Amino acid sequence: MMNYLSGPTGPTPPDAVRADGLTVVRGSRTVLSDLAFTVARGRITGLLGPSGCGKSTLIRSVVATQAKVTGTLDVLGRPAGHPTLRSRIGYVTQAPSVYDDLTVRQNLDYFASILDPGRTRADRRDDVARVLTDVALTDHADALAGNLSGGQRSRVSLAVALLGAPELLVLDEPTVGLDPVLRRDLWNLFHALVADRGVTLLVSSHVMDEAERCHRLLLMRDGRILAEDTPDALRTRTGTDTVEAAFLRLVDQAAAADRTEETTR
Repeated sequence: MMNYLSGPTGPTPPDAVRADGLTVVRGSRTVLSDLAFTVARGRITGLLGPSGCGKSTLIRSVVATQAKVTGTLDVLGRPAGHPTLRSRIGYVTQAPSVYDDLTVRQNLDYFASILDPGRTRADRRDDVARVLTDVALTDHADALAGNLSGGQRSRVSLAVALLGAPELLVLDEPTVGLDPVLRRDLWNLFHALVADRGVTLLVSSHVMDEAERCHRLLLMRDGRILAEDTPDALRTRTGTDTVEAAFLRLVDQAAAADRTEETTR
């Protein structure tokens, strides 16, 4: 049986995201510093690092909700924020983006009507039924969103992002606060989206064990990319047994390099 991390076979398609010199400055603070990286199509790329390292800022830059972004940032072959990307990207924020006074079905129907006002009501019903099945919320379709558990609300937000059958799904800490069973189920869904539909996922997390579930990793610290590679390659490169140990080794190496640079100035 094929390892679920092996990904699809065949010619390598163009990158879903390509950044060069990506920088974000807030006031006197540089939040992202001259980043260069790629996100491969049809893969799960994990964006990992401690809280406050710039992950959410990078994600907001990709989905074009971040102000004062400089450098080059292309998404699905277009500059980030291009109008044609709106229906091609699904974005899930850390906080669930649903209306508590509407049912799950009503939330999804509302967002479906905004996403594509030209679709018929029957088509919208089909879209809603599809994403309810995707996130395993069919049995809760008529429950008020405000009465759901935190994990269920997170799955409603994911269902909203899946309504337009996006090519790129950008998820900011999608499993934070979820129990191990829900985390496992969500990751199984993420891999099914890649394997069955060819969706590209960019998933941020500060939980290092989730790195093992990704095809490729971007490791971040202090607004910089420490490394960009597969989990196996990072472990081999650092001579460690886990991605967490590899990350810590890279942090130590970066800190040592910074100290050397300071003493030679």
